[in-house]
Amino acid sequence: MTNIKRSDLRNIAIIAHVDHGKTTLVDGMLRQSGTFRKNQEVAERVMDSGDLERERGITILAKNTSIHWKDTQINIVDTPGHADFGGEVERVLQMVSGVLLVVDAYEGPMPQTRFVLQKALELNLALMIVINKIDRPDARPAEVLDDVWMLLMELGCSDDQLDSPVVYVSARDGYASLTPDEHGDTLEPLLDSIVEWMPAPEGDPEAPLQMLISTIDYSDYLGRIGIGRVNRGQVKVGDTVVLANYNSEDGSVGIPQKVTALYRFEGLRRVPVTEASMGDIVALSGIENLEIGDTLCPPDAVETLPFVKISPPTVVMTFMVNDSPLAGREGEYVTSRHLRTRLFREQETDVSLKVEDTDRTDAFKVYGRGELHLSILIETMRRQGYEFAVSKPDVLLRQGPDGLEEPMERLVVDVPEEYLGAVVDKLSRRKGEMVAMNGREGRVRAEFIIPSRGLFGYRSDLMTDTHGQGNMTSVFEGYAPMKGAISSRAMGSLVASHDGETTPYALHLVQSRGTLFVNPNTQVYAGMVVGQCNRPEDIEINVCKKKQLTNMRSAAKDENVILSPAWVPTLEQAIEYIDDDELLEVTPRSLRIRKKILDYTQRYRARLAEQQRREAMDKKNG
Repeated sequence: MTNIKRSDLRNIAIIAHVDHGKTTLVDGMLRQSGTFRKNQEVAERVMDSGDLERERGITILAKNTSIHWKDTQINIVDTPGHADFGGEVERVLQMVSGVLLVVDAYEGPMPQTRFVLQKALELNLALMIVINKIDRPDARPAEVLDDVWMLLMELGCSDDQLDSPVVYVSARDGYASLTPDEHGDTLEPLLDSIVEWMPAPEGDPEAPLQMLISTIDYSDYLGRIGIGRVNRGQVKVGDTVVLANYNSEDGSVGIPQKVTALYRFEGLRRVPVTEASMGDIVALSGIENLEIGDTLCPPDAVETLPFVKISPPTVVMTFMVNDSPLAGREGEYVTSRHLRTRLFREQETDVSLKVEDTDRTDAFKVYGRGELHLSILIETMRRQGYEFAVSKPDVLLRQGPDGLEEPMERLVVDVPEEYLGAVVDKLSRRKGEMVAMNGREGRVRAEFIIPSRGLFGYRSDLMTDTHGQGNMTSVFEGYAPMKGAISSRAMGSLVASHDGETTPYALHLVQSRGTLFVNPNTQVYAGMVVGQCNRPEDIEINVCKKKQLTNMRSAAKDENVILSPAWVPTLEQAIEYIDDDELLEVTPRSLRIRKKILDYTQRYRARLAEQQRREAMDKKNG
């Protein structure tokens, strides 16, 4: 076997913590490499093509692009920075030979920096450190670089990785330099360093084909599209290949199939080609039953490639058919068949997601990496016209050597000094343990190890405790023995007692009992949660009550009612709010929180039976 280096090609990924500038940096590289015409209008963060990505300012799906710099083609993978989408990062790193680690020149390494860097080091990828945002007035590149070296040593990097080159960049202003004191004019020093330092793909172009599928895309016209790197050999349109999987228990091989279309990435476009060789990152179609982790081989030379083990899900929610009195009015896809098909299709393209049937035909267990991971799925589905209901998220426990273990998170909070006490107090009640703390310029960054369930609903508490000035990020740390009971939501719910339309008169009468979630003239039903009670128990209220009309009183006087603005929760806030006995009804136009059991009498009996069951268990256990 003859190994040859493709000196005209580099395959790199860009990894970083959320909002440290990965996507903006790719924008600059695309512009300055001549990918766009000089007069071409291009949106900012052009790689974040999804509506949700643009709205939230985060990368959710890994994206492939390429640029030409001098005589070299550079294939670039822009990866998500949020740990909930870590499955995307883990699998696309299989396609590249090196990574650019982007770190904010003020914030330095953060939890997700540790997470994505650890994955790159485990694969022994070449590393280049990019200190971004050096144009910030509060930038401290020398200290941040020291922090990066410390993190590398802590993660057990190799000597070569410790000798990684460093480039100082302002992605927003489009310049780079090799020392922190220089102010460059372009990104040329960065692009030159990539060509010089990142290893060229190496393999045998004459050997039988071996191509690992790292990402799946879908097209209404082409069907399933597999994306991956040609590890060795060549692939051509019309070639006959078979699918094999390294992790297959029975070692079975798929039936021979033909490659009908082949694409290279040129800028933001997929360009049809007739063949691709060792080292190329390409997309292909025509192969049925293609799965992430499959290896494409010739039928007479089946040899699979190992696929990285994806970190397991840590959170589960139940997705079910919406059965509320308002069901079917706003959604296009409302049946269990629609819901099941959509969820299992998502599982095919998201390796971090797992879907299971339950003993009910209208309910499905969906396992994910975190609340954000599942909330993005929920929001995507409602925008596609799906209507359904979801339960409160629960963490996944496992049996350890010393009993039950639960997932833990490494949480970093950045807050003003004066609010630190309230934050530490609240997190300690949620079983959080502080492991590090440092302060700078009136703000404090504290690091905690906390159960994943302790973070449910905490973001809104942090915003309240810090008057909107706190930031938090977390990453999965591992499993540890159960930390004991964590008190759930302190306050109860205001529950509608009647079906109908809310009236200003009724809302005015009940607004002193808590925070309302609904405005006047909103359709509600008995059992729907219309607000948060200011006491720790649920209260049934009639928000549809109309004023009795007499000769002395008229309906027109409703106009004089003064109502406080309702707090209408967002999807994430609603998911954080719901309790064990509640569901979130999701439709393309509405989010409604409701009780699982809508009838008050049945709900009371169920609560009484649960209380008696717990008392009997406590008595049995002494």
